[in-house]
Amino acid sequence: MTSGDHVLRPARPADYDAIAAVVDDWWGRPVRASLPRLFLDHFHATSLIAERPGSGDLAGFLIGFPSPSLPDDAYIHFVGVHPAARGSGLARTLYESFFALARDHGRRVVRAITAPVNTASIAFHRKMGFTVSGPVPDYNGPGTSLITFTRSL
Repeated sequence: MTSGDHVLRPARPADYDAIAAVVDDWWGRPVRASLPRLFLDHFHATSLIAERPGSGDLAGFLIGFPSPSLPDDAYIHFVGVHPAARGSGLARTLYESFFALARDHGRRVVRAITAPVNTASIAFHRKMGFTVSGPVPDYNGPGTSLITFTRSL
């Protein structure tokens, strides 16, 4: 699948190393611990990679999966877009592609979370039609409040 200047494909476990190599730089802070290898080992078939055509360079990724416990839900765990590709519509394309994948798996709701300081993510999710809630106190344990996102498909 192509999207403007990017080619989307299903993720593979081997993509982990390329993602891990850039994720802290793309965020401008240490976030790699939030994306352990197990996500690419176990959820690669429902995750997406965006590459620059010709070079195969990583332009973005979306790590998501149908919930194994909630039959109507899918969850987006982590999304990254190369700083040079921001504003190009790539994040929207990754999300819309995941929405289609979630529908194909019979899911009717997509959920995600972020830190309250991530105002760009909060604004993006609102634009994508998510309901934004929170911050939810102690979401990930004492002292860790998070913003939750929910979008019906």
